[in-house]
Amino acid sequence: MKKFINGKMINLADPRLGSKVIFKTDDFFASANRIINPKPPIFKQGIFDKHGKWMDGWETRRRREKGYDYLIVKLGRPGKIFNVGIDTTHFSGNQPLHASLEACNSNKKPNSKSKWITILHKKKLGPNKDHNYKIKNKSIFTHVKLNIYPDGGVARLRIYGEIETKNINFGNKLINLSSMLNGASIVGCNNEHFGKAENILAPGRGKNMGDGWETRRSRGKNFDWLIIKLGRPGTINKIEIDTHHFKGNYPDRCTVHGTYIPKKISNYSIIKKSNKWKTLLNKVKLSAHKKHNFKNKKLQKNKINYIRINIYPDGGISRIRAFGKVIK
Repeated sequence: MKKFINGKMINLADPRLGSKVIFKTDDFFASANRIINPKPPIFKQGIFDKHGKWMDGWETRRRREKGYDYLIVKLGRPGKIFNVGIDTTHFSGNQPLHASLEACNSNKKPNSKSKWITILHKKKLGPNKDHNYKIKNKSIFTHVKLNIYPDGGVARLRIYGEIETKNINFGNKLINLSSMLNGASIVGCNNEHFGKAENILAPGRGKNMGDGWETRRSRGKNFDWLIIKLGRPGTINKIEIDTHHFKGNYPDRCTVHGTYIPKKISNYSIIKKSNKWKTLLNKVKLSAHKKHNFKNKKLQKNKINYIRINIYPDGGISRIRAFGKVIK
């Protein structure tokens, strides 16, 4: 079954991008830093700390005076925001009644004079639910402020959007065109049962198997695939397929294909046409827990902004890196 992921959308609040919580009014029950953890929230039955029940998220004390709580997240990379996720999973009876979101663009830490723009007006929150909202303002932002009314707990805040790279001059340097730090994003994949597709674009080496893209066991003659929109169009010199941590569940083989699409088209059209893209890497054998390096010998001079990796028959990959030079 095909799975479609909104193109050009990554979680701008991901700590792997350098995002961090820089202010909170209170986090008595649960640390504000947990709200941007890229992993799904968990529940620890019967676990308490010195302040009360341990919760995987941000939780403030019960207010006994007027006002509301809020926190500020500095985005690791400036970007445009398309969707936000306010997740109250495991918070049932202690979730906020409402929440709103503001954003600003500032080259320094926001203060009382900073101009905040409301990008999400006050919304009612339900218990134990991942709330998703579209954002209409397409300005470039560097900080977001989550307001909760009047208090309570939120498991995760996810800020989905597009990193702004137009003002970055990469020059003639060899860069990882498929890194989320350089604006790369997932267009779609057919399965991500054990590990999110976006993990494959993260910087650095994977921390464990959960920090990679992993599909279910296919039990057939099928193969799994994933499509990436590169941060900027460019020529590709070298491809790295990293199976770090995947020892008994790495793919047996893989292929990589690429193309250049000059204009914006739907994700459905991209996926449908991807079977006819040119081959960057013929089917090659993969090994467990290893960084595989392959030179691009087929399309060295071709301008490319989308790549597709097919894995046979299934399994997990920690990272894919497409090193090349940006072409305008």
